[in-house]
Amino acid sequence: MLKKNRIAGVDEVGRGCLAGPVFAAAVILNKNINTKNIKDSKKIPFQKRILLSEYIKKNSVYAIGKANVEEINKINILNASLLSMKRALYKLKIKPSLAYIDGIFVPQNIKIKCKALVRGDEKNVSIAAASIVAKATRDLFMIKLGGEFPRYKWNKNFGYGTAEHLRSLKKYGITEHHRKKFYPVHNILMSKTRETL
Repeated sequence: MLKKNRIAGVDEVGRGCLAGPVFAAAVILNKNINTKNIKDSKKIPFQKRILLSEYIKKNSVYAIGKANVEEINKINILNASLLSMKRALYKLKIKPSLAYIDGIFVPQNIKIKCKALVRGDEKNVSIAAASIVAKATRDLFMIKLGGEFPRYKWNKNFGYGTAEHLRSLKKYGITEHHRKKFYPVHNILMSKTRETL
């Protein structure tokens, strides 16, 4: 159902990663929530971010959306990020009258009114809350996935292109969870192909 003056914040995480899905969260904060510590998730240490995410989830209406690696490879990371946001918005149990989207693009072909807000995670507390929930959810997902692929240290780098991750890619090759069209992964894939010719 549509609630007047019910505002959602939406943000994605994992856009710059070399491996794993992109996640988005849509959050409608309860009026009585304490927003003192809610800020851009990148400025919050891991353990505190996990605790804040749980607090936000208990004191808001929220939903998670994601786009998997196959979708990222097929439609590109920008469209996959927007798709994950669209999925998060559609999963909200209460439909907002307006959704603020972090960035310069908004999901298309959606019946919810959306407004882009550049650096929204710094300007809008609902977007900041969404960034915390999305990042905490993705981090925990990558830690679990990293247990199956310990060589890549996803429990530490969460799929981002750290020096350690790049060394592991060069040494062990890519997995099905790597984004094949991303520059470092693509180069390694092409070099392995040339070696077999």
